[in-house]
Amino acid sequence: MSTKSEGTYYGDYLELKSLLSTQKPKSAEVGDEAHDETLFIIVHQVYELWFKQIIHEFSSVLDIFRQNQIPENSIATAVTRLERIIKIQNLLLDQLPVMETMSPMDFLEFRDLLVPASGFQSVQFREIEVRMGLRTHNRKAVDRNYFLGRLSEEDKNHILAVEEDKSLLELIGEWLERMPFTQQKNFNFWDEYEKIVTRMLERDLETIEKNLATLPPKAKEANLANIEATKKTFATLFKAEDHKKLVEDGKRKLSQKATLNALFILLYREEPLLHIPYRLLTCLMDIDENFTTWRYRHALMAHRMLGTKIGTGGSSGHHYLKMAAENNRVYEDLFNLSTFLISRKELPQLPEEIKKSLNFNFES
Repeated sequence: MSTKSEGTYYGDYLELKSLLSTQKPKSAEVGDEAHDETLFIIVHQVYELWFKQIIHEFSSVLDIFRQNQIPENSIATAVTRLERIIKIQNLLLDQLPVMETMSPMDFLEFRDLLVPASGFQSVQFREIEVRMGLRTHNRKAVDRNYFLGRLSEEDKNHILAVEEDKSLLELIGEWLERMPFTQQKNFNFWDEYEKIVTRMLERDLETIEKNLATLPPKAKEANLANIEATKKTFATLFKAEDHKKLVEDGKRKLSQKATLNALFILLYREEPLLHIPYRLLTCLMDIDENFTTWRYRHALMAHRMLGTKIGTGGSSGHHYLKMAAENNRVYEDLFNLSTFLISRKELPQLPEEIKKSLNFNFES
């Protein structure tokens, strides 16, 4: 037997009574309420709500890439959800000017009441970093024990549990390794590409040598050293042992095969079947860049608010935040692929059967 529903009421659906009752300034508990503490609370609460949505989107993308065989339409879904994260990141950046309407003197009215709480203890943001691929033992701006020691036991155990799962970086690496096209029975793309790179570097060396007589000694040395450094960089792309050493030293994260296949996607991004994978890699770089920008903007704001004071959580304040921005990027391997791009006119010609498999063929 059905009963007549009264429908959904806006405030009840959003639980606004609960949500809007969670802004409780500490300054009001000890005396006169500091006017700007409410702003401080709301901005950070909004951050945490958006972090929850970002985790929701990442979780969906991670589920897609956990599959051994990923349907093409699922890659498109992943791109759509990563693009949503990018839009959310724009909102995170736009909140910083709102926070900066609070002056350093306004902040001092309640800052001491926050000790030892810190944005460092945002377990949701820590989870986002881990799910992206920034493990707690890979953080360069802070010791792992110090990092975990700032969290409650419950939050620390949660982060350690999240680390048990494969990150998006690892799953994307596995997906890239499975990509076909570059090595076929009668065609090895990387042999052809290496020949072109060798000729390109030889031309560059010839150009420099022709102009050596007109260059000052230091300029000659710099140009020759640059060519030699470029040769060594390309060698790490082609030589498995060189690449493996860079991974072991923490200078690269993707395997050689994943790196080569990601480069292939960037080189042939205009092929129909590779366009969505190209957008996927671009989204990952955009997300990494946006979080780096957010960290850096946060560091500038902390410097503006605190000067050289330590942070409320005991860190070195803006110095720590600046180091975190510079050293804790996740998808740097993808950014570095631009090193190995060559002009379209020099790209190896793909065999007809590979071209056909990369296109949408509507044959009558």
